[in-house]
Amino acid sequence: MPSVRNALVVGGGAAGCAAAVLLARAGVEVDLVEIKPDVSALGSGITVQGNALRVLRQLGVWDEVAAAGYAFNTVGLRAPDGTLLAEIEDARTGGPDLPATVGMYRPALARILTDKAAAVGAKPRYATTVTSLAQDDGGVDVTFSDATRGRYDLVIGADGVRSQIRSLVGIQLTTRPTGMGIWRVFTSRPASVTRTDLYYRGRCYIAGYCPTADDSLYAYLVEDVQDRAGLTPDERLAVMRELASHYHGPWDDIRAVMTDPGTINYTRFEAHLLPPPWNRGRVVLIGDAVHTCPPTLAQGAALALEDAAVLADVLLPAGAVGQSVFDAFTHRRYDRAKTVVDASVQLGQWLLDAVDGDVPALMGKVMGLVSQPA
Repeated sequence: MPSVRNALVVGGGAAGCAAAVLLARAGVEVDLVEIKPDVSALGSGITVQGNALRVLRQLGVWDEVAAAGYAFNTVGLRAPDGTLLAEIEDARTGGPDLPATVGMYRPALARILTDKAAAVGAKPRYATTVTSLAQDDGGVDVTFSDATRGRYDLVIGADGVRSQIRSLVGIQLTTRPTGMGIWRVFTSRPASVTRTDLYYRGRCYIAGYCPTADDSLYAYLVEDVQDRAGLTPDERLAVMRELASHYHGPWDDIRAVMTDPGTINYTRFEAHLLPPPWNRGRVVLIGDAVHTCPPTLAQGAALALEDAAVLADVLLPAGAVGQSVFDAFTHRRYDRAKTVVDASVQLGQWLLDAVDGDVPALMGKVMGLVSQPA
């Protein structure tokens, strides 16, 4: 019998949905709340590495992911003029029977995960969050933003970088900018784009793209962080097109289909890592609530999904919810997350400092680590 009879998961992203699936499938009554009004509001493109695919297979959604996404096993390195410098076999961190990488439309992945959570018995509620928590030795009393209440054996805070749950349990965590900002566009896929290619330096620190389906991709340009908030949609499109004009090869084809201002967004790279423990009593944090980093290694989704899998792995066989369960969870997660966060930040810092760091060695270390099951 599971150590928890019922649980509240706060946050409907990858970490939250994965936790909801694993707990509900084991017989736990799961409520899943998400502050956004609908799953379709959750973003544009995402790069999903093999170790994330391993967890998605564990969740029982690999077939849907494979059908909705675009799989590839190599990565290209190009000069700004489009010259292909190298084609590298990418690490299959999920094992030899899974692709190295799948690019996806982020809302498609979100829909697959939320549908799976509902199918195994979790009860999702949108436009809802938590306003207060009060816990004792036996459980957690929760008040929601719609004035309803509930009592749970466990609360999982999977509510992102600026986690409300983290604040409600009194955890202070500083999220720091890393000095870079990223432009992204989601658009149609030219035939010349069949994998991720990375262009380093030139007008931007990184210019890259990732196919997300047979007919779509997302492309990105990384610059020194700037205040871009005052730009109109048309101005955002113009800025990204101008930056993209410094890159060629497949970028020429991508730039030709960058015509819709509504497909452009700009965000800043940030990083944080919460030291253990990742819980306060029966409230535990996972995903971006405890670790976030620049997407220089494309490991954000993988770390989040792994958190959910490991939490379920230590929690479900336990006879009771106690600190030893949460200590076991963070023991398995903290060093791995720290290695990924530190390496992701370091890769960006080398670019900012124009330092020729040992990128292959650093990436090899991380890929070797995440190739091992979490």
